[in-house]
Amino acid sequence: MRLNKIPARPFKTALCLALMATAACCLVLTQGRASAAGADDPVKLGVIFPLSGPEAPYGDRGLKGLKLAQKHRPQVLGRPVDLTLADNLSDKRTSAREASRLIREDKVCAIIGCLTSGNTLAAASVAEKAGVPLITPWATNAMVTSRRKYVFRICFVDPFQGRVAAKFAREDLGAKTAAVFTDLGQEYCVGIARCFRQAFTQLGGKVVLKVFYNSGDEDFAPQLAAVKKANPDLLYLPGHFREDALIARQARAMGLTQPILSGDAAQSDELIILGGPAVEGLCLTAHFHHQAANTPNGKRFVAAFRRTFREDPGSVSALTYDAYNALLDAIARAGSTQPQAIAMALEQTKDFPGATGMITLLRHDAIKPVVILQVKGGKFHYLTTVWP
Repeated sequence: MRLNKIPARPFKTALCLALMATAACCLVLTQGRASAAGADDPVKLGVIFPLSGPEAPYGDRGLKGLKLAQKHRPQVLGRPVDLTLADNLSDKRTSAREASRLIREDKVCAIIGCLTSGNTLAAASVAEKAGVPLITPWATNAMVTSRRKYVFRICFVDPFQGRVAAKFAREDLGAKTAAVFTDLGQEYCVGIARCFRQAFTQLGGKVVLKVFYNSGDEDFAPQLAAVKKANPDLLYLPGHFREDALIARQARAMGLTQPILSGDAAQSDELIILGGPAVEGLCLTAHFHHQAANTPNGKRFVAAFRRTFREDPGSVSALTYDAYNALLDAIARAGSTQPQAIAMALEQTKDFPGATGMITLLRHDAIKPVVILQVKGGKFHYLTTVWP
């Protein structure tokens, strides 16, 4: 077996050390070996994940899903699948640069990635211009696929997630008013916060305060002082796990006891580790939970993931597993590794049996349900599923 990764550059020293340290359990291995050009030549796919930087926990979970997917299906068109892995360093510019590198130097026929919306938007522009399909497991911002021929997603979109969150806030949490937090550094957060505000207002709620911050901020006292004065029924925090955890801790320390509702980026064990008792009771919208996996493929995926990694899979692992398999399904149906043929086949994806359920792509977006989770006893617990 051979590990295929992008050659290191000077600024990637830390990445190389991390790759060597985790190769046994986290990295994707390519089965088989490339032969001379011909029918046995490997099918080359690129992967762009955050393996370092603040989003690295997401990348780690994505790699686990990817490794399991390739273990289950190492070939397509009778040829080995060759995955070339790139670290975007949790950075937009690096995401675009690595997408260009994969296409130009590694000659991949399609790309899986990125994970977060901002990084995916950066890479998607490059892939679209080059005419190479890119399928993202987890980027929910509506603009990711908008007016693009070669960019696809395997997850739901923020307008739907925002509506589900607003309905849950009004009907299940009984919130009449809300303070909405927005991370201005994350396209995902900006998009879903806007969708929530619109839907919450349409449902008769009132957004009494819009709160802004940037990724990496640590002191939220000024924003929370304003929240305390406004006294909303609900705090809506659709950010990444780190900032959500810090805001929750500081809010509870200031005596704010309102329910907290978050989005899919909060589904990371690090939220609970960093947030501790402050995130107990926090609810969130998400893509997948092992307790909600009620299809044969979903149950097999959960069982195989537990056997391999001795833990329960989360959304990023399950969606990455599905992105890999949906892409290979499209390549098989296309009968070709030509990017245009793959893109056309992806457009025709219908009722694909994934780990996260049946997948149909409509205008390049997956028609999928939202699952609602709650932190209880230091774990994510499944509450309900909301269908489109």
